[in-house]
Amino acid sequence: MARKTRSDCTVGTFEKKHGLPAGTIRNPNGRDTRSDKKIGTIRKEMEKK
Repeated sequence: MARKTRSDCTVGTFEKKHGLPAGTIRNPNGRDTRSDKKIGTIRKEMEKK
Protein backbone atom coordinates (compact mmCIF):
# COMPACT_ATOMS: atom_id res chain seq x y z
CA MET A 1 0.00 0.00 0.00
CA ALA A 2 1.35 3.42 -0.95
CA ARG A 3 1.61 6.33 1.45
CA LYS A 4 -0.70 9.33 1.23
CA THR A 5 0.76 12.26 -0.72
CA ARG A 6 1.82 15.27 1.33
CA SER A 7 -0.69 18.11 1.28
CA ASP A 8 1.98 20.74 0.48
CA CYS A 9 2.99 18.93 -2.74
CA THR A 10 2.03 20.78 -5.91
CA VAL A 11 0.06 19.28 -8.80
CA GLY A 12 3.02 19.65 -11.19
CA THR A 13 5.37 17.83 -8.84
CA PHE A 14 2.82 15.08 -8.22
CA GLU A 15 2.35 14.48 -11.95
CA LYS A 16 6.13 14.31 -12.55
CA LYS A 17 6.73 12.03 -9.55
CA HIS A 18 4.09 9.52 -10.68
CA GLY A 19 4.97 9.71 -14.40
CA LEU A 20 1.64 11.24 -15.41
CA PRO A 21 1.32 13.51 -18.44
CA ALA A 22 0.74 17.20 -17.77
CA GLY A 23 -2.95 18.03 -17.39
CA THR A 24 -3.97 14.67 -15.93
CA ILE A 25 -5.40 16.22 -12.77
CA ARG A 26 -8.43 18.31 -13.67
CA ASN A 27 -10.85 20.71 -11.99
CA PRO A 28 -14.48 19.63 -11.48
CA ASN A 29 -15.48 21.63 -14.58
CA GLY A 30 -13.08 19.61 -16.76
CA ARG A 31 -10.30 22.18 -17.22
CA ASP A 32 -6.65 21.47 -16.31
CA THR A 33 -5.67 22.26 -12.73
CA ARG A 34 -2.87 24.81 -12.36
CA SER A 35 0.48 23.13 -11.77
CA ASP A 36 1.27 25.31 -8.73
CA LYS A 37 -1.96 24.37 -6.91
CA LYS A 38 -1.36 22.32 -3.77
CA ILE A 39 -2.80 18.84 -3.19
CA GLY A 40 -4.16 19.98 0.20
CA THR A 41 -6.24 22.66 -1.50
CA ILE A 42 -7.75 20.09 -3.87
CA ARG A 43 -8.62 17.85 -0.92
CA LYS A 44 -10.36 20.74 0.88
CA GLU A 45 -12.37 21.60 -2.23
CA MET A 46 -13.51 17.97 -2.64
CA GLU A 47 -14.45 17.83 1.06
CA LYS A 48 -16.85 20.77 0.64
CA LYS A 49 -18.86 19.06 -2.07
